[in-house]
Amino acid sequence: MTDGSAPRGIAGYAAEAERLVSQYESIAFSEIHAAILPLLPAPPAHVLDIGAGTGRDAAGFAALGYRVTAVEPTLELRRQAVLLHPSPSIDWLDDGLPDLAALSGRGDRFDVVMLTAVWMHLDEAERRCAMPRLAALMRIGGVMALSLRHGPVPEGRRMFDVSAAETIDLARGCGLRCLLCRTDADAQLGRPGVTWDRVAFVRDDA
Repeated sequence: MTDGSAPRGIAGYAAEAERLVSQYESIAFSEIHAAILPLLPAPPAHVLDIGAGTGRDAAGFAALGYRVTAVEPTLELRRQAVLLHPSPSIDWLDDGLPDLAALSGRGDRFDVVMLTAVWMHLDEAERRCAMPRLAALMRIGGVMALSLRHGPVPEGRRMFDVSAAETIDLARGCGLRCLLCRTDADAQLGRPGVTWDRVAFVRDDA
């Protein structure tokens, strides 16, 4: 956090909220998460969607029968998400990485933790702070899935080139075992030079 208010990682999102709604909502939930969905506990498991953006994924999980806590620190996106995807199965929360202060104070534990296009907005110190917090929010047997963007950084955004290997090592140190690691092209939007690492972990009983 910078001054106790907005996380630094959300730089650039508020100003682009209207355009991002159109962009994010154009991508099918089932398509972007095709590799991840088979790894997840079955509904009505509890999903934590961190950096929930326009609510596309939160709504997708709710439609499958999951309970969802959707965390989004950008007010402009969160307002749009609530309007676009009203659902009694989605609980919206204003909070953000690396601290997740509001969420940590609630005492909830989750079966699924999603960080879609989120982790690379954190610098190294923030990542090292955030990973144990995330692991502590997972139930035994819970799954965490994240995607890492590589390639040109959009103007006005704060983004780092974070490797899958570093992420796997950091997660292992917090008791998380890697289930999946794959690299995909930017198939949905076709942006030149952009690729994605998709990584998933399970919290073992150990």
